[in-house]
Amino acid sequence: MKAIDIRNKYLKFFENHGHKVIPSSPLIPENDPSVLFTTAGMQPLVPYLLGEKHPEGKRLTDYQKCLRTNDIDEVGDNRHLTYFEMLGNWSLGDYFKEESIQMSYEFLTKELGIPSERISVTCFAGDEDCPRDEITASCWEKAGIPKERIYFYGKEDNWWIAGEEGPCGPDTEMFYDTGKPKCSENCEPSCDCGKYVEIWNNVFMEYYKKDGKYTKLEQRNVDTGLGLERMAMLLQGKQTPFDTELFSPVMEKLQSLAKNDDIASRRIVAEHLRASMMIICDGGRPSNLDRGYILRRLIRRMTRHLNKLQIDLNELPNLIDLNIDTLHEMYPELESHRQEIKDVIVTEKDKFMKTLNNGEREFNKVINKLKNQGINKIDGKTIFNLYETYGFPPEVTKDLATENGFEADLSKFDELFKEHQEKSRMGSDQKFKGGLAEQNEKTIAYHTATHLLNAALKKVIGENSHQRGSNITTERMRFDFNCDHKLTPEEKQKVEDLVNEWIKEDLPVTVETMKKEDALKSGAECMFIEKYPDEVTVYTIGDVSKELCGGPHVKHTGELGHFKIVKEEASSQGVRRIKAILE
Repeated sequence: MKAIDIRNKYLKFFENHGHKVIPSSPLIPENDPSVLFTTAGMQPLVPYLLGEKHPEGKRLTDYQKCLRTNDIDEVGDNRHLTYFEMLGNWSLGDYFKEESIQMSYEFLTKELGIPSERISVTCFAGDEDCPRDEITASCWEKAGIPKERIYFYGKEDNWWIAGEEGPCGPDTEMFYDTGKPKCSENCEPSCDCGKYVEIWNNVFMEYYKKDGKYTKLEQRNVDTGLGLERMAMLLQGKQTPFDTELFSPVMEKLQSLAKNDDIASRRIVAEHLRASMMIICDGGRPSNLDRGYILRRLIRRMTRHLNKLQIDLNELPNLIDLNIDTLHEMYPELESHRQEIKDVIVTEKDKFMKTLNNGEREFNKVINKLKNQGINKIDGKTIFNLYETYGFPPEVTKDLATENGFEADLSKFDELFKEHQEKSRMGSDQKFKGGLAEQNEKTIAYHTATHLLNAALKKVIGENSHQRGSNITTERMRFDFNCDHKLTPEEKQKVEDLVNEWIKEDLPVTVETMKKEDALKSGAECMFIEKYPDEVTVYTIGDVSKELCGGPHVKHTGELGHFKIVKEEASSQGVRRIKAILE
């Protein structure tokens, strides 16, 4: 079964069970401080999981484009991806465990045709905070899973929360038995030998954690996620996602072009090319900051492995065309961004080739110095410095060292690189720390302030100024907007004065629900119109601002305090960034 067929079956199934199909949100999240990219289907729905009313009702389903960055360096093996698609369905205070489990079981066995005997499930084992989830286990038994294939694990495996505070609850995970023999007598879903593959996760949000204590929520939610690439791989009997129709045309083309074939390098090129294309399509651009740096890193790693495969880099536009043709049914939006994607990737590739050339010059300085000292070994710290400072790949350093009669101590490099990875992961974890818990009075105030800033920029710079992204924490707001010049001190002051004038006027902030086309006709502005469902919420601030937005917001602008711009800088080509605080 092709991936597009799985997706369509999923959406149709839940639509038939009373769910409204909502569009995928873009990869670049709007007003979400927790992550650089959209990492899960629940992320754009945070306000509604917290109790705000969704314009499409209490039962929702969608496919969500996701990108996770923690394991970029693991891509190349048989399973890791940065970009992937998550299928999800949600109950916002409607059905709970029994109906959720019944629907999941029915979809897996009847719609996808997975034999019941190949499905095992896990439930929360209980602890001093919350009881053992016997209700979920009994629901699975009632659905058709026998006791011997129902397992209980602790919070590490079967509990979900974003950050240290916020809505949370036990989850139940579904596993597909690949048919491989057990690795031991104790082999079960928690084992990572490959016999059991997790395919779906249903989270039952019924608690709120604060200060280490758990209380019951008034609104109980269900949040589920099913990985499309993994499911396609399993249903097609493939060994890896790269063997499915999503990747195989590009993988085969790379093999035919390679003069030095390497399966890991081909996977890296195929995966990073797809991920880069999806980010660019949703408005991302390479830079040295945040998500722009991730995109730059993906393109550069892809370029490096094209070099390793000894593939002519002039083939990149053709590979992009092939990828768009392969994925056009899944993501028709790629077609309208075809030339833009090519321009961004080729430009970044050209810049990186200069980086490689600069790195080689630095390498030559290193070995000349070592020769003068009578040393014929490049230490790991030097190899890591070449990598961290110049982006010079360690395998290139090793190859050049061998050509020059030097040894390369990669063991120390590996140690330093692992430390580097751990710091990156900690940074990513810190980004995610907060999540649902970050919806507080301060972030809500900053969220409202972005609307005023957007309106002020339109008056000072011009109506063609539009929001390109934002990031909010409890300490500050960051706002990206398209602009072809650095703001002058006078322009910044005018923007700041306008926002503060509107705050002083204590303008009312009102919300209404309407049809999307009616909202646009009324003059409401939004980013990524395609991400919104047919019914939308529109927030109006006096006669100053009118935008489609998920909320939440303050009731009057006078609640915001004093607005101050602390920095204005470049974000990426044609995009400027303002950092501001509310005092």
